Amino acid sequence: MTTSELSSTSAQNLPTVGPFTMFRLGLFNLGLGLMAVLTLAVLNRVMISELDIPATVTAGALAVPQFMAPARIWFGQLSDSKKIFKLHRSGYVWIGTVLFGSAIFVAVQIVWQLALAVRENGGWAWSGEMLLWAIALGAVLGFYGLALSSTSTPFTALLVDISDENNRSKIVAVVWSMLLLGVVIGGISGSIFLDQVQQAGVILGANAGAIITQGEKLLNTPIESLQGPINSLFLVVPAIAFGLGLLGILGIERKYSRFSRRTAPTTREDQITFQDSIKVVRSSPQTAIFFSFLVTFTISLFMQEAVLEPYGGEVFGMSIGESTLLNSYWGIGVLVGYSVTGFLVVPRLGKKNTARLGCLLTAACFFLIILAGFTQQPQILRYALVLFGMATGIGTIGAISLMLDLTAAETAGTFIGTWALAQAMSRAIATLMGGVVLDIGRAIFQTPLLAYSSVFVLQAVGMFSAIFILNNVNIHEFKENTRQAIATILEGELDG
Repeated sequence: MTTSELSSTSAQNLPTVGPFTMFRLGLFNLGLGLMAVLTLAVLNRVMISELDIPATVTAGALAVPQFMAPARIWFGQLSDSKKIFKLHRSGYVWIGTVLFGSAIFVAVQIVWQLALAVRENGGWAWSGEMLLWAIALGAVLGFYGLALSSTSTPFTALLVDISDENNRSKIVAVVWSMLLLGVVIGGISGSIFLDQVQQAGVILGANAGAIITQGEKLLNTPIESLQGPINSLFLVVPAIAFGLGLLGILGIERKYSRFSRRTAPTTREDQITFQDSIKVVRSSPQTAIFFSFLVTFTISLFMQEAVLEPYGGEVFGMSIGESTLLNSYWGIGVLVGYSVTGFLVVPRLGKKNTARLGCLLTAACFFLIILAGFTQQPQILRYALVLFGMATGIGTIGAISLMLDLTAAETAGTFIGTWALAQAMSRAIATLMGGVVLDIGRAIFQTPLLAYSSVFVLQAVGMFSAIFILNNVNIHEFKENTRQAIATILEGELDG
């Protein structure tokens, strides 16, 4: 009897993950969604619009965690070979959650110091003090990214450990829907919380429209007024995320994991390094083509992350709470897009055509977001973001479905890891590019709307470029030519 047959027989003796357990697992991702709102919504808006920190500096700092993505492979290997609390995955998840929650609070304290330096200087300048605080912020956010990788990678590996082929897709669907639900809940809760700051007189919301129509900059909130409520928010939400993580996976690994019954760690696919993954990607023209599509699609989709909340504040006169809520409208659209696409669109159009349709609709939504700016009607922007979310859901499901077709079963771990790295690094580049393009737009255009529009137009152009690359993807060629190339590389690694 082979090792795989032994693993299969042993797995049959273990309980199967049911709907309630799937929901419990999703609680961890729910917490990650809440944390995402803190970094890319609240912190981003406060730094750019309220504290006068340049968009390039803000976007660059917030992009640093994504550049820690290569560490995911190392943390995956570590959780394979080293146990914490006598468990391969759960201990890493819990410790990592504590570390990234602590890191994001420390990062906020550095932001206050950076803001005080800006105020004392009368504006941003690359002085020694500002440079020091900027470097410190980047370092802490880098540690935050490492902690996040040490948590998310073992958690994803846990999903593989506790699942079989017949229920794995169901687990992934539930868990990732909970991630988006966390973004929606975080946006709504953050909006309610921060509106209390506005009601206390921190934001001059009543005068925002008049100030913007006069072409003047919205008056900034005093740092001292922001510190109390923002610090509280960055204490409470990480604590909630830890509680959700603890509740979500406590006892699950010990009861459901098939890890010890499967292939020994020395022959597992996740021993392949980042350099080996790049070799696999380059081994087939089709793999490289799809990799290029995924990078272009991801960058074009997420450049707006660093500028959306400031766009709502500067162009529409929204308060911090109102602009934070924009993520919720987008998240609701994505959830609808996921559901409709998985059950209705892909079965009718096919995976490649679905991805192409998603790119086209997303490009159209960027122009609709720009049009909303010309009307200066917040409600139109909200409608545009719901549609943008639906288009995002269609494009994402189409791309993921196509990705599964472009994943050879023999090296699934290698390919999924490569796609994950591509997405994470692309999101980091997208966040940084969004801030850089916005600053360039501000230097060229005097009107904030035109400066922000330059970002959205570039995203639309990127989506059309993604379609051009997608047209060259050939699944049949991949299946015929890639397997042997991948096997050769893996054999070489094992022989070495």
